[in-house]
Amino acid sequence: MGFGGRRPAGVPLVLEAFDWAHGVMLGAALKSEGTAAAEHTGRVVMHDPMAMRPFMGYNFGDYLAHWLAMERPDRRMPKIFHVNWFRLGDDGKFLWPGFGENIRVVDWICRRVASPSADGDTVAPSPVGLLPTRGSINLNGLEDRVDWDKLFSLPKDYWLQDIAETRKFFEEQVGCDLPAEIARQLTLQEARIAAM
Repeated sequence: MGFGGRRPAGVPLVLEAFDWAHGVMLGAALKSEGTAAAEHTGRVVMHDPMAMRPFMGYNFGDYLAHWLAMERPDRRMPKIFHVNWFRLGDDGKFLWPGFGENIRVVDWICRRVASPSADGDTVAPSPVGLLPTRGSINLNGLEDRVDWDKLFSLPKDYWLQDIAETRKFFEEQVGCDLPAEIARQLTLQEARIAAM
């Protein structure tokens, strides 16, 4: 299962949530840059929880509680991934070629789902989730060189500002209805980012 946002800075190409609750928090905290094709015409990054903001028909806190309640001891929960095809370099150009080349990331995701025990070969922990290890996404035959380090970098100041803004969003938009587990996941992620 995956979420995707259009983020021109700071957010890596792909990451895997640590577990179900962390993935639900990532989905709840999803942000995306507005496009002319969406309801906004400016390039403003806005909250788009679960990439479903226009379709939320009831209390967001209850919605998140339903997601969390899906995890039970008798269930094997799917992995949750976050993709961002739209990160820009210092020159304003996309760091990832996108389009048909996105299948390379989908291939990595499929291998992660099929063989999660191959962790050391395909993922490395980061403050925001599990990131692909260098070489675990097939880059053979790409026309342009991919700047792996830039594509997967996590600028600390960016992430500190992002998580503070996410906390404010949850306080203002969800308030006392925010599930305790989402608040806990946010606090854990904030601590990991602060320790970078």
